[in-house]
Amino acid sequence: MTSTQPYLIRALYDWLTDNGLTPYLLVNADYNDEIAVPRQFVEEGKIILNVQENAVQGLTLDNDWISFRARFSGNQFSVFIPTPAVLAIYAKENGKGMFFKPEDFQDIDESNSATQASKAPRGKPVLKDAQALNIDEVAQSPRPPRGKPVLKRVK
Repeated sequence: MTSTQPYLIRALYDWLTDNGLTPYLLVNADYNDEIAVPRQFVEEGKIILNVQENAVQGLTLDNDWISFRARFSGNQFSVFIPTPAVLAIYAKENGKGMFFKPEDFQDIDESNSATQASKAPRGKPVLKDAQALNIDEVAQSPRPPRGKPVLKRVK
């Protein structure tokens, strides 16, 4: 059985853009060697990317990869992200969206152990409000923390 994560990412992307909101992706930039993001904008192993239609070119939300071209500090960059590296998709304006808990990542098909080492892990989605979460605490605690938001926008 395939993971639900890429389907949920596409559905939330459509929902956010249909409602005039700016979709942001929170990505684990240290996920593996195949990920290609501008390293100068990575903070604490994570990067936040604006994937609004007018901010990127050639956006592809595939089952295995998310890819697009965008300008970072005036320089064109091709971004390639394995879908399991996406930690969240949410709206810039109100924080509504979905977080994916890294500790819930597990292989769907355990019958083929030889290929499991090369397959990216898949996870169970968890609905959260992005403005109420500290990403590091999400991985440690099942309850969302209280207080001020700690997500930083990276331009």
